[in-house]
Amino acid sequence: MSSQHRRIDAAGFVIALLLLALAGLVWWDMTKLQLLSPYDVGPKAMPVIVSIGLALLAVGNGIGALRGDLPDRESLDWKPIILIVGGLAVLITLIAIGGGFMIGTAILFATTSAAFGRRAFFVDLLIGAVIALVVYLLFAKLLTLSLPAGPLEHLL
Repeated sequence: MSSQHRRIDAAGFVIALLLLALAGLVWWDMTKLQLLSPYDVGPKAMPVIVSIGLALLAVGNGIGALRGDLPDRESLDWKPIILIVGGLAVLITLIAIGGGFMIGTAILFATTSAAFGRRAFFVDLLIGAVIALVVYLLFAKLLTLSLPAGPLEHLL
């Protein structure tokens, strides 16, 4: 198909606008940080990098959408999205009600594995629990940072 007959990809252009809005939001939020660093590179550096990266993605996606040369999209399968969002919702809920970080993280790991097609849910739950335990011990004991504690975390 010649470039004169290509249509603007409206969905791609909307995505470009959303990326640009997200870049602006990250930049605006970074300007509200009241952190001062005695070093040249402070906590504001990463939001600046992320914001610039999002803006570049937005420009590239916008150009591709206007030219109409973005790749065709695959059909949408809702099951993996529901599994991952559901696992994330369980994690957030468990943290909010005092269920702790480790149980929610194990469930999120298992649901994400299921979303990618793995069928060993209970094995993945166990793997997620081991990973969550290691992460919790690294943060809580080594770095002395607090993660949301629940019944399992109180045993440690």
